[in-house]
Amino acid sequence: MSLLSGALAATGLVALSAPASASASPVVTRAALAPSLVAGRGASVDFAEQEAENATTNGSVIGPDRTAYTLPAEASGRKAVKLTPGQYVEFTLPSAANAINVRYSIPDAPGGGGITSPLDVTVNGKNRTTMTLTSQYAWLYNQYPFTNDPNADLLHPDWWITECACVPNATTPTPTITKPFRPNHFYDEQRLLLGQKYRAGDKVRLSVPAGAKAAWTVIDVFDSQLVGAPKVSLVAANVLAFGADPFGKRDSAGAFDKAIAFAKRTHLKVYVPPGTYQVNRHIIVDDVTIEGAGSWYTIIKGREVALSTPAPDGSVHTGVGFYGKDASAGGSRNVHLSGFAIEGDVRERIDTDQVNGIGGAMSDSTIDGLYIRHTKVGLWFDGPMKNTKVTNNVIVDQIADGLNFHTGVTNSLVKNNFIRNTGDDALAMWSEKTSDANNTFDHNTVQTPVLANGIAIYGGTDNTVSGNLIADPIREGSAIHAGSRFGAEAFAGHLWITDNTTVRAGTYELNWNVGLGAIWLYALEKNIDADIQVVGDHFLDNTYNAIMLVSDFPVKDLYSITNVHFKDIRVDGTGTSVVSARVKGTATFQNVDARNVGAVGVNNCGSFNFTPAGSEFSLTDFGGNDGGGTTGPWLAPWELPNTITCDDRPPVIAPPAPSPWS
Repeated sequence: MSLLSGALAATGLVALSAPASASASPVVTRAALAPSLVAGRGASVDFAEQEAENATTNGSVIGPDRTAYTLPAEASGRKAVKLTPGQYVEFTLPSAANAINVRYSIPDAPGGGGITSPLDVTVNGKNRTTMTLTSQYAWLYNQYPFTNDPNADLLHPDWWITECACVPNATTPTPTITKPFRPNHFYDEQRLLLGQKYRAGDKVRLSVPAGAKAAWTVIDVFDSQLVGAPKVSLVAANVLAFGADPFGKRDSAGAFDKAIAFAKRTHLKVYVPPGTYQVNRHIIVDDVTIEGAGSWYTIIKGREVALSTPAPDGSVHTGVGFYGKDASAGGSRNVHLSGFAIEGDVRERIDTDQVNGIGGAMSDSTIDGLYIRHTKVGLWFDGPMKNTKVTNNVIVDQIADGLNFHTGVTNSLVKNNFIRNTGDDALAMWSEKTSDANNTFDHNTVQTPVLANGIAIYGGTDNTVSGNLIADPIREGSAIHAGSRFGAEAFAGHLWITDNTTVRAGTYELNWNVGLGAIWLYALEKNIDADIQVVGDHFLDNTYNAIMLVSDFPVKDLYSITNVHFKDIRVDGTGTSVVSARVKGTATFQNVDARNVGAVGVNNCGSFNFTPAGSEFSLTDFGGNDGGGTTGPWLAPWELPNTITCDDRPPVIAPPAPSPWS
């Protein structure tokens, strides 16, 4: 498996296989696996997910490949189907459906900024509809915080980069850096109502017409769904009565404000009927309920607007979003948002911009059944705030995080959400200055975060990550992460990481030039010594390690990781080890079963002092740790408690695909 070669490939052009064989019956997967392998984990959703590589096509399957900056690496399951004009991929509906969603990629414009190109949709060879695909929200390049310009020079020539193993502007002769540099964030997705109900067994064909502007179109995932009738609320403040335009020709922000004010005076909820409403700024919400007719029918869409002068918080743009009042002003409470879509227009990452789908502080609130796309962050909460529930939402195509609990968010729940294609952590708790506490991320599905982690916990007290399904992180992060970093308050009390499943995780960390674990704990700014229980988790098809405990080299003798306990774990396939220790500290292991392990079970470097007494990291065997790979038992007696087995960059042996655990 090549994980670094071709890292500068501009379009992900890897070896193409022969056309995929026909599949007459539908192959429904979850995270590109048989649903039985991830049963009970992740979100329960009302759509069926099918991978293009399992469908009938006269195109070419690309992948598998986990090399960053390639089209297969960012695809679900690390495979997809590439079509040229005249080619198609055809899916068989597994159940009745009247709506579809397509995850796709098309090329960027030569100078950046994206193109549009058609994709024809037919059912049983009839009822042709044309989708207009776009790459205007895809294709970022270069170093953080990235650029839309494929021809840009290095944004940070004074940073060390892996590609030359050097600091370019401090190197003689100056190295040549291939452009475009580090292309990424290739995919987007688009929904389509089919106009009628089709039956199980009907054939939906996606075909690229002759003359399409895109030289190629990659189809990754096809979701099909039976969408119910629009919800109607008669006893409510209907935004149409206050001048909102359901055709999206006029800005409706003022009408929303008037409807909200009236609803608060009369103790009614606000109802937004079917339509597309143009809103180009924040709608401030406090003590109000806003309901749509359903996220397929009620669409609140806005363009990004440049501010004439920067806002006090540093924003240089505004855009569509529903925001609670700032925490410094007391925040908002009793906000309930449900049943609509938020469609933004964010095409570049500017971290100071408040162009998120949901923002501000909202206590005692609920956000349920929204579809959020093309904003910077789907939901970014700046606390302190408490007792908020985020449930049953679909969050896709974000340029940064999917959701972030930032600063003093407490007693809150994020459950049964589906997050795909984020440009940073999909779900995060960031305890900057004030701890997040007593929060739970439960039974969410995360797919293909392009950068950073599926789920990340930065400090905090008594938080829980349970029952989630995380698949295909791409680079500089992994599936589950607990880190003492970014100025976060220390971990305290407990952190419970229980009954989660990760798939094809463990990415390549560019700055260290090593592979990460599917779960990784990182002591960068403080010791990590809270009670961390990792129990009942399944780590499947790990690119490198399943478990990593690490510190950064400049602080390796300052900070440690202790009081971490792994129990009732399944590890099915590792490219290298089960455990990689690159820090001083301790951990216990009980009933950790492993198979298809590619290297020595424990890669123990400790803090790299290589003392005569052994590694500075010790493992304690609490029994029941079974299985292994080519080198024998993964946790052998000779490795205990702290044998130095350090191999900084062991060869990667690709494991077999996950299979049922007997």
